[in-house]
Amino acid sequence: MTDYIIRATAAEGQIRAFAATTKGMVEFARAAHNTSPVATAALGRLLTAGAMMGVMMKGDDDLLTIKIEGDGPIGGLTVTADSAGNVKGYVFHPEVMLPPNEKGKLDVGGALGIGVLSVVKDIGLKDPYIGQTILVTGEIAEDLTYYFATSEQTPSSVALGVLMNRDNTVSQAGGFILQLLPGASEEIISGLEERIQGITSITSMLDQGSTPEEILTHILGDFKMEILDKIPTQFSCSCSKERIEKALISVGGQELQSMIDDGKTIEVNCHFCNKHYPVTVEELKTLFEKAK
Repeated sequence: MTDYIIRATAAEGQIRAFAATTKGMVEFARAAHNTSPVATAALGRLLTAGAMMGVMMKGDDDLLTIKIEGDGPIGGLTVTADSAGNVKGYVFHPEVMLPPNEKGKLDVGGALGIGVLSVVKDIGLKDPYIGQTILVTGEIAEDLTYYFATSEQTPSSVALGVLMNRDNTVSQAGGFILQLLPGASEEIISGLEERIQGITSITSMLDQGSTPEEILTHILGDFKMEILDKIPTQFSCSCSKERIEKALISVGGQELQSMIDDGKTIEVNCHFCNKHYPVTVEELKTLFEKAK
């Protein structure tokens, strides 16, 4: 199991925790979208968060979408995840290059700028749950910490990190989400805050080769931590030629006829995995008959 998520509790159920290692997932996304280093860092962080937030949901058909839109050059990000650890996502402008920030790190905050973070949970109810907050820093982990506090009223600590190799491939990726549950004692709250403040950065822990288990043990080892689950996670897209054909049928006969009249094979691109699907004129004619 290369990429996986650990689900745990601590302090006799007063704390719930998730930690993930996602190098393979983020490298797959980087290669699929040919992202620049700063775009890889942004997308990798949100994919990691999406994977952990996805497994927080209970239903097999539950879906989570996280969307960030900002006024920075990268434009925004979209990530979709399910409860089984499958996640996919894309960057609006994957080619954007920026100089490092004042700390010498990839400037994800500068790439995203000022904007809005939206979380949509489709859990089988009549209407999906939608939570929205402003981008606090654009660094994503801090923005999700703020989202949990304001939209879900759950005090949380979110850490996300992506480390790049010199050849711009992904060296390490992962993160954690720690949450205080209702009724957590002041002693537990202050103890957890102290432990979190002692962490220099998630990227340094990943760079030292720390596993999700080791990361959680380092933070929660004094709180009687219990690991509940180990869930594989991966970049997984549900696109297919059949889905593309259904989408083309839905545009209607007039639009399809226009494509047929052009007399050329068209190419439909999947936003999420960047896979290309050629559709020939003969195939368009068949779809036109189905659209009648």
